[in-house]
Amino acid sequence: MTTRRFVIALGGNAIIPEGQEGTYQQQVAITHGTMVQVARLAAAGHQVVMTHGNGPVVGNIVLRNDAGQALHGIPDMPLFLCGADSQGGLGFMIQQVLSNALRDEGLDMPVATVVTQVRVDADDPAFDKPTKPIGPFYDEQQAGALERENGWRFAQDAGRGWRRVVPSPMPREVVEWPAIKILVEGGVLTIATGGGGVPVVRDADGHLQGIDAVIDKDRASDLLARLIGADTLVIITQVEVVFAGFGTPDQVALPVLTAERAATMLADGEFPAGSMGPKVEAALSFLAAGGREVVITSPENLAAAIEGRAGTRIVPAE
Repeated sequence: MTTRRFVIALGGNAIIPEGQEGTYQQQVAITHGTMVQVARLAAAGHQVVMTHGNGPVVGNIVLRNDAGQALHGIPDMPLFLCGADSQGGLGFMIQQVLSNALRDEGLDMPVATVVTQVRVDADDPAFDKPTKPIGPFYDEQQAGALERENGWRFAQDAGRGWRRVVPSPMPREVVEWPAIKILVEGGVLTIATGGGGVPVVRDADGHLQGIDAVIDKDRASDLLARLIGADTLVIITQVEVVFAGFGTPDQVALPVLTAERAATMLADGEFPAGSMGPKVEAALSFLAAGGREVVITSPENLAAAIEGRAGTRIVPAE
């Protein structure tokens, strides 16, 4: 395999799968399996940037935030700062696990985490129509009470209950991308844009200010990959392969998709907005900007998918 520059986007729910408590030890154990494969990519001479979601983690930080305020009078912190906290905590864990995996491979390579700001537009329509669920599930009565008390907005989530929803604006600029590119070109395995990045806007003077939102991790990863000149975007999620008719008796695995077919299936509603949709949108954006390929797979199949033996490859239109 020729030397490549990868952006590997690790889904938050791939770090804490459904059915697990999400203890730190569980997160480390799951992340280790992925980082062993990343270490071997680095050993083969490839350049790697890791991004990651913050899935259940940022919701848990918000709950701790609320509990601290209610029980101890600790000042409430804004959502964007909770996002920054999740970047630091998850970035630390991934950085340490990857460093240990590199050592086990006999490699002495630097690893660094960049707490990354991602600029959004203050007038993005997403701020008027929050859609990104965070935190736990509530019944309708609990959700109504919290909505009245805190001014939060709630929506039903896949028939499983009510969850708080927050704005998910489009990423427009990865503020620290020049520094990230310098690190990558200097041989540093870099972790960046955690949780989609800390959402910020620029004021009239061009100064950055945090804004409460959660940016989609896959869209932010696509933007970063384009900015640093990556040739391959890898999206790690909970399923090994993309399916047509997912969840139905007639589902069909799709090991290879052209961008043209993926775009048609997306327009036809084959990939829902709450699951595979944003991943396919990010893939199409990356390929349209000149990317070589996008790989979508599960954590345990990362190496096999990159070699074409597992997962789904989305390639430019023929």
